[in-house]
Amino acid sequence: MKKGAIKVSVLYPSGEGKTFDMIYYCKKHVPMVSELLGNAVIGATVEEGLAGGLPDSEPTYHVMGNLYFESVEAYQNSLGPNAEKIMGDIPNFTNIEPVIQISRVII
Repeated sequence: MKKGAIKVSVLYPSGEGKTFDMIYYCKKHVPMVSELLGNAVIGATVEEGLAGGLPDSEPTYHVMGNLYFESVEAYQNSLGPNAEKIMGDIPNFTNIEPVIQISRVII
């Protein structure tokens, strides 16, 4: 991703009793988010946690979804009118409360 882009990470922590439907997430939720946010999104990735830093340890995050934008304003302007619909879809694929991190790409 290009230097200076804004990365919005939606992190789903691992843990006992937490569930996540990756098929729904990839086939329904992510396309819906892409459609709603439109051209404001300049890139996206989905990552599945496999392990933590130590041998045989659980991953910190079960899933990490990342969206890239030109600016914080582009993110906020595209999310604002769509936040309720996007957040309302979360119970359809997980019982995990996501953690959101907004970052700037440095390298």
